[in-house]
Amino acid sequence: MKPSMLFLAAWLGFAAVGHGANPGPEPSGEGVAVARPDDTGEPLVNPGMGWTMHYYSNVPAAYGAHLAAGDTADWFPGLSTVYLRIPWSMVEPEEGRFNWAILDTPAQRWIARGKKVALRITCSENWMPWATPEWVKDAGAKGTFYDFGKGPVDKGACWDPDFGDAVFLEKFGRFLAALAARYDGNPAVAFIDIGSFGLWGEGHTHMSSRVPDDRADKIIRRHIDLHVAHFPHTLLCISDDIVGHDAPGDRFPLTDHALSKGVTLRDDSIMVQPPPRHWHHAGLAQAFWPKLPVILEHEHYGGAKERGSWGDGSRLLEAVEEYHASYLSIHWNPRVFLDENRAVIDAINRRLGYRLQLREIGWPDAIVIGRPFRVDSAWVNAGVAPCHPGGFMTITIKDDDGAIIAVLSDESLDMQTLAVGPPGEAPVTKHASEFTAGRIAPATRPGRYGLHVSVGRRDGTPMIALPLQGDDGQRRYEVGKVTLVAPP
Repeated sequence: MKPSMLFLAAWLGFAAVGHGANPGPEPSGEGVAVARPDDTGEPLVNPGMGWTMHYYSNVPAAYGAHLAAGDTADWFPGLSTVYLRIPWSMVEPEEGRFNWAILDTPAQRWIARGKKVALRITCSENWMPWATPEWVKDAGAKGTFYDFGKGPVDKGACWDPDFGDAVFLEKFGRFLAALAARYDGNPAVAFIDIGSFGLWGEGHTHMSSRVPDDRADKIIRRHIDLHVAHFPHTLLCISDDIVGHDAPGDRFPLTDHALSKGVTLRDDSIMVQPPPRHWHHAGLAQAFWPKLPVILEHEHYGGAKERGSWGDGSRLLEAVEEYHASYLSIHWNPRVFLDENRAVIDAINRRLGYRLQLREIGWPDAIVIGRPFRVDSAWVNAGVAPCHPGGFMTITIKDDDGAIIAVLSDESLDMQTLAVGPPGEAPVTKHASEFTAGRIAPATRPGRYGLHVSVGRRDGTPMIALPLQGDDGQRRYEVGKVTLVAPP
């Protein structure tokens, strides 16, 4: 063995004596530091949750047209996602020739600001004759003309495809393949609606072509399976109206099929009517929310006010609680909606989705470099829904200039497992972590440093905003100081 290798082997042997025996957490001569940070109360923008703004609400002029080109509504607290719901004919006006700019232009404005995008492509609208492109009909797809609210009419104003027709499914499948090439697995996409069946993509035809229920059930299954085949890496959702917009019941074979395929539930729309018919499927959501993010859409705000179904807005918070919602729509001009509902929006932001609170954390005031030490923490999910993206606690030690001295990630507690509860009643999860800073490399020097907490990927990359002070700008939060001391 070369002398240099002998030296390295001897050094590693010394390291093995110091570390390999794993003597347990290093006792601290200075005692234990404890922090009990308060929740700042601020709205959080996090993966897998948040407010979704209807930039296109079927009609392209609603509601993004109210915003200037450079206005991505960063002023709306908790807004995480821009929602683009648009007819198929506007995206593929000619077969094989796509108008992707209708999606990409608003999407890139929000993506540039760190936001996500959600999509629904519809095939049936009551305000235009050809939500499904006319060239699909000309290619031989069967369909039905109808008048809104009256059903099939020979010379009706609008046309529905036969949603189970082979030509229609072949053409729409080709469109989905093109859409998936752009968006499946795209990290900027929050979710995609299965909106290819029924009026406005909501899964019902009772006001349009009136497909019999038994046939609709079989067709909708095909549409679910078609989307799942094209989007294996993207969260899909489907409207609760596929089982009937006001059908009583908590379980249905059709939504069970969707759930079995990993497709989550979206309620279109709550608060169309006043109580006790302000929503119908909170019970149905109970099978979904423990596994997948549930999405809520409220009625167009102006229409709900006119009909008296909005009230003081507190029902919206009530719906978030009952559905355990992760996403919630902004279905109106967002500035008007915020100005007239600020108090309830603030209350919803403290409950919508997940909210990870660090109730307490304790660590040795002094840590011996290269020796194990223990960190005790207590966590609560103060939201209504699980932390579906999951996340792991990391301790990061940084110097006064912000340089990273040590990154110590604990993979033994996934925040996804934190239980939820009624307001103020979520259970506390206590956890003990063991870390070692400066073992072998990189070189770690003694000194007094800042100790930061974050939640994110297993590799220590922060991903989840916490309601804590001391953010370093990268979602690491300083909770105190620690002294690193040289080993004896």
